[in-house]
Amino acid sequence: MIVCIAEKPSVAREIANVLGAKQSRDGYIEGNGYQVTWTFGHLCTLKEPHDYTPMWKQWSLSSLPMIPPKFGIKLIDSPSIKKQFTIIEGLMQKADRIVNCGDAGQEGELIQRWVMQKARANCPVDRLWISSLTEESIREGFKQLKEQSNYQPLYEAGLSRAIGDWLLGMNATRLYTLKYGKDRQVLSIGRVQTPTLALIVKRYHEIQSFKPTAYWVLSTVYRDTTFTATKGKYQSVEEGQEDLQRIIGKEFTITDISTKKGKEAPPRLYDLTSLQVECNKKYGFSAEQTLQLIQSLYEKKLTTYPRVDTTYLSDDIYPKCPGILKGITNYSALTAPLLGKKLPKSKKVFDNSKVSDHHAIIPTGMNPKSPLSAQEACVYDEVCRHFIAVFYPDCVFSNTNVTGIVEEVQFKTTGKQILDPG
Repeated sequence: MIVCIAEKPSVAREIANVLGAKQSRDGYIEGNGYQVTWTFGHLCTLKEPHDYTPMWKQWSLSSLPMIPPKFGIKLIDSPSIKKQFTIIEGLMQKADRIVNCGDAGQEGELIQRWVMQKARANCPVDRLWISSLTEESIREGFKQLKEQSNYQPLYEAGLSRAIGDWLLGMNATRLYTLKYGKDRQVLSIGRVQTPTLALIVKRYHEIQSFKPTAYWVLSTVYRDTTFTATKGKYQSVEEGQEDLQRIIGKEFTITDISTKKGKEAPPRLYDLTSLQVECNKKYGFSAEQTLQLIQSLYEKKLTTYPRVDTTYLSDDIYPKCPGILKGITNYSALTAPLLGKKLPKSKKVFDNSKVSDHHAIIPTGMNPKSPLSAQEACVYDEVCRHFIAVFYPDCVFSNTNVTGIVEEVQFKTTGKQILDPG
């Protein structure tokens, strides 16, 4: 029997459906020679200090730093987790082969490896590595299973991060709490949370210490166009009034007109961070909110794997792009000019050297089977439009600078005209 272990029940159901496993059991789905089970994210975690020695249960400066001779893992203390792990352990003990179907990333690798270690799995293990949950992607992934040993560096990177977080968090939290905490207050220190908090505090102090200052600008309207004095900001109203009195009622003379053409390339595809930034600017979504929304779209098979740090696609995605464009029929007005002819292949989009675990976030080419929430629709729209845009030519525009003068006071205006929207 082949046991497949996914990171979530919803993902397990998608995989089971493709594999032909139809019989629902307690904690897994069975059929066609497969047993497909799941975790709930992390089932295991690194042991706490007191799990290594009773001496570390009491918080004291004399026990710092706490560095275990060998790090160990344990089940998270939850009845539902213990129940599911017992099911997984029983399946793995009898398995002929295991397929690790965890999320294809560092954290996904760590989650499943810890479960297999805790379950004492000793049969061969393969790795499923896919970027979307479409039926085609899952089938293709199972045809190209890799040996788990190929992903050992990824697991070790995740393990190193977890150990580093433990060493810093456990030791620094106890140190700062014991030295600076008052009234039993715990001062939590972490690799991510502490520098993030420092940035927020620094920005807060900058805002608090900011002293707004008034300024004035001198403008005039000539032929329905606003011109602004090139002197820029006047620090006092008297200084501005002095120039104003010099020009009132005087003749405005155009002294120069210059035009310069320029090009604007299509926006880059999204990685997770740039998507979070854009959704915060446009819609006010928090980073966590955007992550939840794009994760939901991924699980609905509408977008590819979201936790990525690249804005590039690998070369093997290029042949699939016409099908993806054709599939997102809700954007047919935008995709129509691209279909039926060879798509451009730019190094700004397709570059294997810039892709490690996963490529940029793009649509899968499937349309929503049920209505999306308003927030999901916003994120989905961003991903689709950016994907379509990368195949359009550069936008050509011209900038026109016009300068004029009144009684030695110079004025300037700038206009932008789109010559070819691409």
